[in-house]
Amino acid sequence: MGTSVQVTPLCGVYNENPLSYLVSIDGFNFLIDCGWNDHFDPTLLQPLSRVASTVDAVLLSHPDTLHLGALPYAMRQLGLSAPVYSTEPVYRLGLLTMYDHYLSRKQVSEFELFTLDDIDSAFQNVTRLTYSQNHHLSGKGEGIVIAPHVAGHLLGGTVWKITKDGEDVIYAVDFNHRKERLLNGTVLESFVRPAVLITDAYNALNNQPSRRQRDQEFLDSILKTLRADGNVLLPVDTAGRVLELILILEQYWAQHHLTYPICFLTYVSSSTIDYVKSFLEWMSDSIAKSFEHTRDNAFLLKHVTLIISKSELENVPNGPKIVLASMASLEAGFSHDIFAEWATDVKNLVLFTERGQFATLARMLQADPPPKAVKVTMSKRVPLVGDELIAYEEEQNRKKEEALKASFIKEEESKASQGADLILSDPMVIDATVTHPLPDVVGSHSSGYRDILIDGFVPASTSVAPMFPFYENSSEWDDFGEVINPDDYIIKDEDMDQASMQVGGDMDGKLDEGSSSLILDTKPSKIVSSELTVQVKCSLTYMDFEGRSDGRSIKSILAHVAPLKLVLVHGSAEATEHLKQHCLKHVCPHVYAPQIEETIDVTSDLCAYKVQLSEKLMSNVLFKKLGDHEIAWVDAEVGKTESDMLSLLPLSTPAPPHRSVLLGDLKMADFKQFLASKGIQVEFAGGALRCGEYVTLRKVGDASQKGGGTGTQQIVIEGPLSEEYYTIREYLYSQFYLL
Repeated sequence: MGTSVQVTPLCGVYNENPLSYLVSIDGFNFLIDCGWNDHFDPTLLQPLSRVASTVDAVLLSHPDTLHLGALPYAMRQLGLSAPVYSTEPVYRLGLLTMYDHYLSRKQVSEFELFTLDDIDSAFQNVTRLTYSQNHHLSGKGEGIVIAPHVAGHLLGGTVWKITKDGEDVIYAVDFNHRKERLLNGTVLESFVRPAVLITDAYNALNNQPSRRQRDQEFLDSILKTLRADGNVLLPVDTAGRVLELILILEQYWAQHHLTYPICFLTYVSSSTIDYVKSFLEWMSDSIAKSFEHTRDNAFLLKHVTLIISKSELENVPNGPKIVLASMASLEAGFSHDIFAEWATDVKNLVLFTERGQFATLARMLQADPPPKAVKVTMSKRVPLVGDELIAYEEEQNRKKEEALKASFIKEEESKASQGADLILSDPMVIDATVTHPLPDVVGSHSSGYRDILIDGFVPASTSVAPMFPFYENSSEWDDFGEVINPDDYIIKDEDMDQASMQVGGDMDGKLDEGSSSLILDTKPSKIVSSELTVQVKCSLTYMDFEGRSDGRSIKSILAHVAPLKLVLVHGSAEATEHLKQHCLKHVCPHVYAPQIEETIDVTSDLCAYKVQLSEKLMSNVLFKKLGDHEIAWVDAEVGKTESDMLSLLPLSTPAPPHRSVLLGDLKMADFKQFLASKGIQVEFAGGALRCGEYVTLRKVGDASQKGGGTGTQQIVIEGPLSEEYYTIREYLYSQFYLL
């Protein structure tokens, strides 16, 4: 049998809920993605809670809440303690995303599911990898190799490749084959015939217009509103697709010299852009080349203002403006409050660039037709005053006194037990339970300094022995002095990361000023809420800037990759069933779409054996150099070693002759230049290479077949037998390696 592979969805199948899947490879449990929705609904995590303690490693694919939002809660409450792997942008931007969500909710509710310390603690366990970096697991995961590859969609977005014994398990959700301003397209198409492919059906029923058409419609809608003296609100994520939108607006404003204000408003906006400036190597080729030639960083923003509070937005000059504000769901954050203010003005525009999560205000407003009025809850945190403040302080003092009293009692019990042990073990210790009367004056000044008159050698009531404490020095010494452990003086990497990052994660280790004041503000406060009916008179528009491949492209990519077994997750029931039926007909016969907590076995039907090459065989093998490698033709027979392991042994009979094998991949354009350098007239004509007067070379076969590229291609040489024919054939053979 091949490598054992089982897949168990924990969340995000047959619906658009967050993504979380348990993938077991030969008993090693991967938790791939650990998502949560914008409601932070704990009931969604019940399947995860039942398996969290068995997880051996966590792989994160994208830096948004749908892929990593539950990580702090799972590590604090559910017993998840496994090492976490991601790319550097997913780690940094995911951290900022969680900060923004926490701060947004803490301002409008008594949010207690996790804290900033929980976020920091969860992300301290992350091991960061670069694209295409093979990471070999050890211990229980010995023999398993994981590697992140480009997914597109979000900065640092990952297609995970897990390899064991030569078989690949590919996890590719929310990928994008299109090259954008910010990101290159996915490399998923470079994988051919993996044992298992896990992918999503989220966009299976959607088709997209061209990027140029979409961008032009986006800019036209915004400019039409601004020129009509209206404001534009774009509800966006914290550090994901908003970066593509910022680039579009920044470049267009620079090209057309526009002056309308553009504001990027989140609690961590300046930290986000500071980090993104350092991630140029993770972005598109065009951004990297532009930086190489001009040294201009694409995120040195001249037209986009970074703000972190509503008060800063109010200081922006009156007039039409664009505000990109978190959260995209409109459930919390600055976008929620701005919508409530701007929705009543017919001149304003709310432009959605991604589908709202299920049961959110954004999803409700994207309905066709949209509602004419919506109820929203307006909440804010206000300081306690008057009787409320007095009652709060009294309650805090009572709690402090109780805690102090409990600690004092515990300390007295500890000392009493220590004293009893000393009395039993040392006959020279005087019995401390013998009390001596003290003058009355001592009791009357118990809280200040007092004179204590002790008759005889009697320890004080707080002492456990009639002597000063003595601590033996346990240091080791040698001929050169005290032995020092160098590890005691080394600053650990994680400590340096924590010191440089601190809470809020700014590039120079400091918080955004507004965010830090919010975090460090310990004044007693309460939440005041009121329900408001908002008349929706503004324009509402949805344009697809989600950065995912559409249905037609997904089907084409899956047909090219041609996995042996396919697992479909994350998508509506209709989209999942549609893609499943298509793939059964056109991709592979083994297509699965499991339910929540349904474990499916997708173990490969291939048989893999480990075979040892015997020394006797290898001593007679003649290698030929092929590029960076050496190759040889081997004739052998299978036997067993003394340890009962399969081994290849030399043939006991003479080896039969074999047909010559030519190895290499000839490019006709390169061969044309080679022949020209040999003085032969050569030109392309009708897709073939015409050599001299009579000889023609052409390639036949399909270079893009499922089974593996150029293996089925042949080069046909046509022409009359002549000296020219044999000369060109010899030149052709010289381009290959002959076995």
